[in-house]
Amino acid sequence: MLLKTVTNHFLQYMSSIDRSNATISGYQKDLTAFQRYLETKLNCEVYIDELVAKDIDDYLYYLKETRGHAPASRARYLHTVRSFFNYAYKKEYVARNIALSVETISVQQKERIALSDEEVEHLVNAIDHEIIKVVVKVLYLTGMRISECLHVTMDDIDMEKRVIHVVAGKGNKDRLLPVSNRLVPILQHYIQFQRPEASSNLLFCTKKTGKLSPVYVNKCISDAVKKLKWKKKVTAHILRHSFASQLVKKDVNLVQIQKLLGHSSLKVTSIYTHTDMNQLSEAVNHL
Repeated sequence: MLLKTVTNHFLQYMSSIDRSNATISGYQKDLTAFQRYLETKLNCEVYIDELVAKDIDDYLYYLKETRGHAPASRARYLHTVRSFFNYAYKKEYVARNIALSVETISVQQKERIALSDEEVEHLVNAIDHEIIKVVVKVLYLTGMRISECLHVTMDDIDMEKRVIHVVAGKGNKDRLLPVSNRLVPILQHYIQFQRPEASSNLLFCTKKTGKLSPVYVNKCISDAVKKLKWKKKVTAHILRHSFASQLVKKDVNLVQIQKLLGHSSLKVTSIYTHTDMNQLSEAVNHL
């Protein structure tokens, strides 16, 4: 069977098990790039049962030497290819899973930076866009992903119960986030005095387009960092990490942090909080 046919079946399967649109889109881009590489290499249409492990090895080598992809990027491509061939094997499109014999790519874990309360305040003050100032405060005080934050609608906020309903976050999982005492007046003031009059029901919108993009938010943050003459790279995701790190420093239970971040496992949560893992080690040694 043609590789592109099995790819389409795989993407349909991902949709049937309720994987998020972002996840499916990412898989589609990765597998399309893989298919194009093979078609160029073999100069013909590609049949999945004719592929061997070396084809995957060659592709990863191409990504490194020709495309200049970093280890983390190549590891992501390999993860996609492995998921695809695992599906293909289970559904009997191939006799064996060739991706199993491909070596895992070693990715050095980068030290994640975290901003302090004072640094977040300086960052907010350096941002020129009033709505982005509020977005940054909400990201830092809730730990939401930027995509989740920008998809929050007015109907998702219950100021009386002080909760935000995060609809279909990563992995298509909904969750309720409590609105902290510190965030309540910020949101109330924004909704009452700062939110533009627009046809959009999104919490963060503009008159012109009715929405904000993650790219634009990160650009505003980057511009503010340059204005502050900071050497470190700060993104919307760093605010999520800062949220988690601050909670760990204040001895909040890791399981509670996991629930707030919407992680499926504590292992993932520990990645965001690893700068304070020494504190966690000290805690378990009390047993």
